Amino acid sequence: MADAISVSGPISGTDRTLTFETGKLAQLADGAVLARIGDTVLLATATAARSVREGTDFFPLTVDIEERAYAAGKIPGSFFRREGKSSDQAILTCRLIDRPLRPSFPSGFRNEVHVVGTIFGADQVNPHDVLAINASSAALMLSGIPFDGPIGAVRVAYSVDGTWIPHPTFEEGDAATFELVVAGRAVDDTSETDIAIMMVEAGGTEHSWDYYEAGAPKVTEEVLAEGLEAAKTWIRESIILQRQLVADVVAAHGPIETMAFTTQTDYAEDVWTRVQAVGTDPIAKANLVTAKAERNEALDAAGKEIQAALADEFEGRAGEIKAAIRSLTKKLVRKRIVEDGVRVDGRGTADIRPLSAEIDLFPTAHGSALFQRGETQVLNVTTLGMPRMAQMLDTITPVDSKRYMHHYNFPPFSTGETGFMRGPKRREIGHGLLAERALLPVVPSAEEFPYTLRVVSDVLASNGSTSMASVCGSTLSLMAAGVPLKAAVAGIAMGLVYDEGTYVTLTDILGSEDAFGDMDFKVAGTADAVTALQLDTKIAGLPADVLAKALLQAKEARLTILGVMAGAIAEPRDHVANSAPKIVSMEIPIDKIGEVIGPKGKVINTLQQETGADIAVDDDGMVGTVTIGAKDGNAVEEARRRISLILDPPTADVGAVYAGKVVNITKFGAFVNVLPGRDGLLHISKLSPLAGGKRINNVEDVLTLGQPIEVRVDDIDPQGKVSLSLASVPEGSADNAASASSGNGGGRNSGGGGGGRSNGEAAERPTPAPAANGAPSFEDAFEAELVSELGDLGPGAVEAEGRSSSSGGGRPPRGRSRRR
Repeated sequence: MADAISVSGPISGTDRTLTFETGKLAQLADGAVLARIGDTVLLATATAARSVREGTDFFPLTVDIEERAYAAGKIPGSFFRREGKSSDQAILTCRLIDRPLRPSFPSGFRNEVHVVGTIFGADQVNPHDVLAINASSAALMLSGIPFDGPIGAVRVAYSVDGTWIPHPTFEEGDAATFELVVAGRAVDDTSETDIAIMMVEAGGTEHSWDYYEAGAPKVTEEVLAEGLEAAKTWIRESIILQRQLVADVVAAHGPIETMAFTTQTDYAEDVWTRVQAVGTDPIAKANLVTAKAERNEALDAAGKEIQAALADEFEGRAGEIKAAIRSLTKKLVRKRIVEDGVRVDGRGTADIRPLSAEIDLFPTAHGSALFQRGETQVLNVTTLGMPRMAQMLDTITPVDSKRYMHHYNFPPFSTGETGFMRGPKRREIGHGLLAERALLPVVPSAEEFPYTLRVVSDVLASNGSTSMASVCGSTLSLMAAGVPLKAAVAGIAMGLVYDEGTYVTLTDILGSEDAFGDMDFKVAGTADAVTALQLDTKIAGLPADVLAKALLQAKEARLTILGVMAGAIAEPRDHVANSAPKIVSMEIPIDKIGEVIGPKGKVINTLQQETGADIAVDDDGMVGTVTIGAKDGNAVEEARRRISLILDPPTADVGAVYAGKVVNITKFGAFVNVLPGRDGLLHISKLSPLAGGKRINNVEDVLTLGQPIEVRVDDIDPQGKVSLSLASVPEGSADNAASASSGNGGGRNSGGGGGGRSNGEAAERPTPAPAANGAPSFEDAFEAELVSELGDLGPGAVEAEGRSSSSGGGRPPRGRSRRR
């Protein structure tokens, strides 16, 4: 086995080390690097095809992240017990890697490239996503694939005391107000080189607003600019370490040869020259049309005119002419923006398209809203559910569930096209998670609002920045659903055109400006804090001052949008919709959980059946939580009342008579519910009045579950156990008992006995003395029966017989055994 080459470097400001290793694993890949922080370990590999697939007119870069459950010491929770499709978190990590790598390959390089990150160790302390970006860059640097790297990346967390923490652990991230993932490249080869920002992904944490309300500094545009500047330190450290790894490999094995490739062009220079000469005027004229559909028709007509004019001159080269027309269109759009400050639809660089917002579109939805910006239109619907509807996550990170879910759908009709709909693609998952991250900091906690929340954003029309329209519309639908958001959140997409040394920032970009521009910069936030951020570039990076300016320009647009949203609904409703479940949550002592649930769930199941409410019980090891939900608010209140009585049951009074109900039957008696949450024992020895004074062998002979019965409280012991006796005998009880006794052959006078009296044979028995409640006592009646049959039994005989018959598990009574 080959010897490994390894380099390590401390991560400044922490007690951890970043390590890159190569040469031992995956030796047939073009490049392979094992990266490590703490005990989080992953292998990044890079491979490339040696030729271009015929007909490829784009750069086919694919990034995959393979999360192995064994990395976290887990067995997958799926039916097949093996890893299946990528998790949403893995897809987001793929996108994080792809975005800074893609602009770093040379123009015209179209060989297929595949980058794979396999997670071998997940220590539940150090996240693996940023480590994967650094490892992927290092693998490409060693692969010989043409790559203008290295790329460095870091996550920094903004703590509650206003400092940026590099490479935060999961725990440090949860304790922060904001997290920022930044990737960049070195401007030159010096150790103190400046860093050009290439990718940013950021968002507030689940507890951001709680920390803000406790006095933590809010993350404003100025704070973000400071965070981007601070991130450069650790990006530079990663770049230096990657260069050291390359140098050590070269020293050990010689220079790394760059693979040969053929630069692909969409058109030859002669075609470009003629298209530019013939097509500049018609394309420029078509670009003056402001409406998207009409502009596209005008551009199509201009394109056909140019193709017809050059068809004979460039016979068989129609594809080149078409590609050159697209390049010319891009050039003219960018030139008009930079030189004239006028955009495709006639707006200025900082103008926002017309805005509209409305709510309550559908009567059955818990909350609905429609948000429109220009020709971009997104429908958003909020659904409220019980806490048990929270999504369970089967991942290798410590996060195992989430109660707020945001799903984004982008059907082909939204762009006027046809296509297949086979579930969400990576872009849809990424946009949904971005909108989810933007709203998460303002979503109330489960203690404040004990619902599971699902928001769905359906794009109905798209012409730029549907993800940020989803943020705006989702805020409206949540507020319309009665979700007490901490603040309204709006989002805006910014663009940028860089030409001849000039940077022009664009507010509220169109789809064509996204395609023809150099930056896609999405910013979401409240009136005074940023909640999410996403930046992608198509150029070699951006200066920090350009980004800072874009942030301030985005804030102005965000405030304008928030004003329009407030016109539709200014603050969350104080109640949920009639169609939504009504949910209340209450804390209970952890030692009371068993009483609420009952043996085998008997109590909670009975409560749910009788009230119609859905009841869930949970605990965090310190305190229990009961959540009650139902569409009928009366059912919720009744269930809460009953549970409150279980937690603090009313006290019965000795000597008082209660109308009770039999709730359980045992060998030694029946338990009767006399008050909510308060049961008492009616012993078998006190049931003889129900059988006309006869002895009771089985409680079921005289009582049934659910039977109403009037009882008296005889005693309450120091532990609160209640002893009961009959306060009255239900009419017909003795006849029913006698009938049951004669019918089942189990009575004392049944014909099944061999040595006793025959049926119908009358026996004279002493009349027993009445009990305290007027009925003959069981002991006196039993003694009289024994004396009449057997004569005087001697002192203490009845007491001994009584103890034997009431024990429930001893030998049979002597009188019965003698008759057999």
